[in-house]
Parts: sequence; C-alpha cells; structure tokens
Amino acid sequence: MEKESDGLREKLLARLPRPENVTAYREETAALMAKHERALFWEKVLARTITFMGMAFFVVADSPWGRRVYTDETIVLEVMAVLFFVGAVNAVGYTVGRSKVDLLREVKQVQLQLLELQASIRKDRDQ
Repeated sequence: MEKESDGLREKLLARLPRPENVTAYREETAALMAKHERALFWEKVLARTITFMGMAFFVVADSPWGRRVYTDETIVLEVMAVLFFVGAVNAVGYTVGRSKVDLLREVKQVQLQLLELQASIRKDRDQ
C-alpha cells in the first residue's frame, strides 16, 4: 500500500508545473483567472438579458396595449417560453462555469503553495 501511495505522489508531483520563476507563474495564473472572470461576467449578462427579455415580452403581451398588437397569443407564449428556456440554460451554464473557475482557482492556489514550498526547501538545502 505504501508503494502505491509513493507512486501516486510521484505522479502528482510530475504533473506539477516547473517554472523557473514562481513570480512569473503567479502573474500568468492571475491573468488566466482574470480572463475566466471576464468570460463568466459576459455569460451572466447574456443569461440575465435573455431572461429579462422573456419577462418583458410577458409584461407587454399581458398589458392592454399588447393585446391590441398581438392577435395570436400562442405565438407570444411560444416566444416567451423559448426565451425563458434559453435564459435558464444560459444560467445553468454560468453556474457550471462559475464552479469550474472556483475549482481552478483552488487548484492554482495549491500549486503555487507547493511551488513556493519546493523553492523554500531547495533554498534551505543549498545553504
């Protein structure tokens, strides 16, 4: 059992990035996280905008003004249902993406801590 855990430990350490400069790797990680945050922001804006459009369509269709404009109510209901469905799918996509980015952030923090610890051990060994 001890041999298997040593093998697993070696496999995990082998997959750890080995940058020469930990500070540069930290900056690269920060840039990557900022890129993901921007993408998530726009995904959230899209999901909320589509859902808002569905609600606005419902309000307009239900108002006295909307009843004069839309003669066929089934089309209104179908468009409203499609907008709500697309908005809900985008909201789920945003939630999944948010979870992935949060997990990636945690993994990168652990990687940076390991790299700093390895650098500290090497520095102590060299002295």
